[in-house]
Amino acid sequence: MNVLVATEKPFAAAAVNGIREIVEGAGHTLSLLEKYTEKEQLLKAVADADALIVRSDKVTAEVVAAAPNLKIVVRAGAGFDNLDLEACSAARIVAMNTPGQNSNAVAELAIAMMIYMSRGQFTPATGCEIQGKKVGIQAFGNVGRLVGRKAEAMGMSVMAIDPFIPAEKIKEMGAEPAASLEDLYSKCDFVSVHIPATPETIGSIGYDLVSKMPKGGVLVNTARKEVIDEEGLLKALTERPDLKYVTDIAPDRIAEFQEKCALRFFATPKKMGAQTAEANINAGLAAARQICGFFADGCTKFQLNKF
Repeated sequence: MNVLVATEKPFAAAAVNGIREIVEGAGHTLSLLEKYTEKEQLLKAVADADALIVRSDKVTAEVVAAAPNLKIVVRAGAGFDNLDLEACSAARIVAMNTPGQNSNAVAELAIAMMIYMSRGQFTPATGCEIQGKKVGIQAFGNVGRLVGRKAEAMGMSVMAIDPFIPAEKIKEMGAEPAASLEDLYSKCDFVSVHIPATPETIGSIGYDLVSKMPKGGVLVNTARKEVIDEEGLLKALTERPDLKYVTDIAPDRIAEFQEKCALRFFATPKKMGAQTAEANINAGLAAARQICGFFADGCTKFQLNKF
């Protein structure tokens, strides 16, 4: 089988070497399309691909249509909103992600962001410590649980909510379960967001929730920009000059946030949650193993779509 790695933003060399070793060791061939700049380059490359590994590259209906031999696509990372699952299902292409491989990198960034904002973005002004504060974790999956453990180790108390995890289970995991989102936001000095962008969550975090945060509250977003209602958040930050917002995904209205919020707002220049050498390698190798497992015995453990 021909396994194509198509990455506008390439894997580290160590990851590519590891992917090659896994793929070729299983008797398949590996093709690389790195640092491509035009969609047409991707469309041409997938024409004879049986399997596809991507990072944040968009696998659209057009890409699917250009890949008549494609049987599986794996997004090296947890988020998968760059995959058109409906188009994959219609073409009977298995779509997967690699959950957990980037989790520690994202969790470390979330904690770093809390410290960065607490210390006034490292300006000479007097800041505060995160020890003794309460962090609310919105979605208690792989990343959320790691954030909780690291926060607890730094002397913070942890509250969490997840629609897919019962309150009793959250308690067993070492966090205080929140009764509702309103409960989480109103009781926590920091809220760390880890929800995916779905029809139910897009635009769900805005004025009503953020304005309930305690004095000095900090909203931390290492998830997706789409889950934020930017107009509502701006209104809350404008009315409450004590509130802060830090994000790994620059908002569409970044200039307005910067103008109105100054040191109460920060966005990374480019999404960097998974940008560590370790996460880069882990996700790439996991994607290669999942593809080889699929071809070897039909394993679809991390399949995202149905058909």
